[in-house]
Amino acid sequence: MPVISFKGAAVEIEGETILHPVTLELTERRIGIIGSNGSGKSTFVRLINGLVEPTSGSVLYDGLSPTDDGKKVRREVGFVFADAESQIVMPLVADDVAFSLRRFRLPRAEVQRRVDAILRRFRLEDKAENSPHTLSGGEKQLLALAAVLVIEPATVIADEPTTLLDLRNRRRIVEELSTLDQQVIVVTHDLDILRGFDRVLCINDGRVAFDGGPDEAIESYLDLMDPTSRPL
Repeated sequence: MPVISFKGAAVEIEGETILHPVTLELTERRIGIIGSNGSGKSTFVRLINGLVEPTSGSVLYDGLSPTDDGKKVRREVGFVFADAESQIVMPLVADDVAFSLRRFRLPRAEVQRRVDAILRRFRLEDKAENSPHTLSGGEKQLLALAAVLVIEPATVIADEPTTLLDLRNRRRIVEELSTLDQQVIVVTHDLDILRGFDRVLCINDGRVAFDGGPDEAIESYLDLMDPTSRPL
């Protein structure tokens, strides 16, 4: 698995500390990130592929700096946003997936092979010539995941991947994430997703409040959200 190192990494925006200094290494295959809205969890994961830069300290992905080696890191780290609609850039489903491969300068036949294969995997092949905007919410989330996986990254980061999905599509997304061979980092409020994960970080007020197994992390998070509801 890739090694992601945080060394005193902190983020400050306009004088406000969004993320206090974090020092840790992520090496596990399934990693969850939980915390309340505005806690700093999305900022934390965006440091990994350079979407956010630390104002102090550093982050390294397998020895590469997302700030200095952004192109190399983003070839290895795929990012799926909570709002799948925001990742749509092309007018047709197949073209949207192919767009992810533009930077690799692959032969046209190889691009077509990869696009066809990933659309079949996500059962979107019959939508290939459709507008992505006509897809259901679940299909858009699958398309966003397909557009990331087609580049064959080593790490997949999913930020709130089940937000606003119905039960059937939630199960589909969870199933797809659980079967990936890659290192997977999931930011979520959907705590059930985390059962069986290798490691879960709970972030609160810009600090890592807990770092350990999923059951203990969830208990810690519930305590933080409503300490009066927990037994003495």
